Amino acid sequence: MNSDQFPNEQNQDPGVEISELSKQGYQLLKEGLIERAIANFKVILEIQPDNNYALVGMGDAYRKDRRPDEAAGFYKDCLKFHPGNNYALFGLADCYKTTGQYNRAIEIWEKYLVHDDTNITVLTRVADAYRKVRNHDRSKELYLRVLEADANNSYALVGLGHLHYDFKEYAEALKYWLRLEDLVGRRVDIRVLTSIGNCHRKLKTFKDGVLYFKRALEKQPGNFYALFGLADCYRGMNESDQSLVYWNKILEKDPRNKVILTRAGDAYRAINDLDTAARCYRDALEIEYDVYAAMGIAIIDRLKGDYTSALSKLDELISKEPKNHRLYIEAANCWRALGDPDSAAKVIENYFSTGMQNEAVSEYARRQKKTSST
Repeated sequence: MNSDQFPNEQNQDPGVEISELSKQGYQLLKEGLIERAIANFKVILEIQPDNNYALVGMGDAYRKDRRPDEAAGFYKDCLKFHPGNNYALFGLADCYKTTGQYNRAIEIWEKYLVHDDTNITVLTRVADAYRKVRNHDRSKELYLRVLEADANNSYALVGLGHLHYDFKEYAEALKYWLRLEDLVGRRVDIRVLTSIGNCHRKLKTFKDGVLYFKRALEKQPGNFYALFGLADCYRGMNESDQSLVYWNKILEKDPRNKVILTRAGDAYRAINDLDTAARCYRDALEIEYDVYAAMGIAIIDRLKGDYTSALSKLDELISKEPKNHRLYIEAANCWRALGDPDSAAKVIENYFSTGMQNEAVSEYARRQKKTSST
């Protein structure tokens, strides 16, 4: 130990020295001087290996340095000597959360709540962890406990929004995110704006979704989620030319995005630019097989009147993707265009013979039967 750095053990009470080193260590952590803080805490542990401040300090330092596994070791050591240390429990749970071990994090946080069941920070983190492991009821219970203590807690409002969204309860999710927007006004985070937009997208209230995604773009031009949301909303409103504006903005930055290429292909097909649509689908398939891109090429063959080629492609796709109902509808359309309604009906029968059910296919069969009887 360098006497220029630390008090001299021979001239000072070790208890005083430890106290000073501990204060210095935590101050260094606040200032982001992690290595120097670690050096301080190590000196304490050489003098007193079970010192709870130093063990927690070491854990905090390594956690700040994004080394959760090493941090966890120090928190565990602290808990061996001091089983109820709340700081060690909090830190260890956070390490487990960081490494995706949500069930272990929950176990530790629940131990923390035995000692302190009013800590809002811990309650929201436990609620988040329960959400990650899809325990809807316990997660909601804890978020609501936070709101009882702090009706405007943004973490709980965001968490409740995500919880309901994850369980496809989009109207409920929207309620909490809109409440947060009302609280913060123009300072609303872009992620809240895109989340609200996504709720509208899922609820098919596309015009409202457009408004929120555009607000998100005002805050961060080029944001992927806002661009995707806008394109998909316009797609939902059958405004393919508008959706293309935003699919292409994404492709400018990410030209090898298979999903976006396929969506762009669908949009070009909808505005009858079949050659550009086919190019998008082929570009997507060059990256990786995609059933929707392959189906898009088959549909273009049908639209161009090449029904035999379309059927050949669709038959091959059905053998690969026997549960994809859209393939059967497309194949039936080809047979009907060829003037063979019996073969079209047989394609639909083949779908149902697999034991699968789909309302779109059922409706298609009803229309086909009605047409045949008139």
